[in-house]
Amino acid sequence: MIKVLIIDDEPLARSLVKECLKPFQDIEIAQECNDGFEGVKAIAQHQPDLIFLDIQMPKINGFEMLELIETPPAVIFTTAFDEYAMKAFETHAVDYLLKPFSKDRFEKALQKWMSQKNAKEVQSPQDFIDKRNPQPEEHSRVVVKKGSNIIIIPVNQIHYFEAYDDYVKIHTKDGMHLKKKTMTYFEGMLDVTQFVRVHRSYMINLQELTRIELMEKDNHIALLKNGVQIPLSQTGYAKLKTVLGI
Repeated sequence: MIKVLIIDDEPLARSLVKECLKPFQDIEIAQECNDGFEGVKAIAQHQPDLIFLDIQMPKINGFEMLELIETPPAVIFTTAFDEYAMKAFETHAVDYLLKPFSKDRFEKALQKWMSQKNAKEVQSPQDFIDKRNPQPEEHSRVVVKKGSNIIIIPVNQIHYFEAYDDYVKIHTKDGMHLKKKTMTYFEGMLDVTQFVRVHRSYMINLQELTRIELMEKDNHIALLKNGVQIPLSQTGYAKLKTVLGI
């Protein structure tokens, strides 16, 4: 039996997927989820073979949800994205259903996945997740998972970012959070007038900067409001002076 999840905030959209799945007797709908919070929990509980996932949802979007899962299951996206945005999908081993979709289009997507599954060619959506273009709301927040809790961090509450192996440490007044991303990702995502990469391993929120101090041998540090001292590379120091206009 193939186990699937339907994750979509629109009841009519979930109903359409259920209706399209009726002819497939070997598919079991393990759970329907209204949002990404429910989706993360349901994936951990049911370990589905496949999920039908909406992208634009309240709380967190579909991409943000997938980033919280260590090993995402196979995905067929259900989306109202325009044709231009959908070109990103066509270069990766994931399929999508453009709302409103027909039963014929649904069956083609499902049969494509089944063929890959039978041939053991199903690829993780991780590569697509890593290379996709962020949604607008992702420029103003970072979604992390801590234990069983999902936390949405507004970027203006972030003091600084710190590289940590394959992760990035996100430091806030409430503590530190880990996100499996790169410093380069955050550098390209965030407002360059607010966040500055001052070192290979550090990026600071300028709102948290109190002063720049000279250390020995022309080395500088940035002193933040919370007392943390951030080392500045020569390139980072020059970049910081440019942004600050000094």
